[in-house]
Amino acid sequence: MPEFNVYWISTALLSVLYLASAAIYVTKRDWVRQVLAELGYTAPFLIPFMIVIKILGPVAILSRVSVPLSDLAYAGIFFHLLLSGLAHIGIRKPARALPAAIGLALLVTSFVTQNDARDMPSPYVQAAAL
Repeated sequence: MPEFNVYWISTALLSVLYLASAAIYVTKRDWVRQVLAELGYTAPFLIPFMIVIKILGPVAILSRVSVPLSDLAYAGIFFHLLLSGLAHIGIRKPARALPAAIGLALLVTSFVTQNDARDMPSPYVQAAAL
């Protein structure tokens, strides 16, 4: 039972983090564009793409319509958070990497405890536990 609660709390907090980030991308577009430029990303299509991804990732994990899709969302979020944190560290602004570090902790917790809380188990959790 504790794993059940840990899963839902970590997954809910991760989803809130991603949905809040999507809201910031929508409402503070100029600031986001400036931060991305500091990181070396100037592609104009990146912001709308990231808004969609930041919404669809948590939806795929929460809805669990498909276990492979949910696992793909976990992988995508993992790489996004890892690369985002490293990008901020790379420009010597490690404080900006804190949300990514928190997100990674929530993501790992959610991923590792998902089989205890969900009816359809992910085959990758058992492989990661070995």
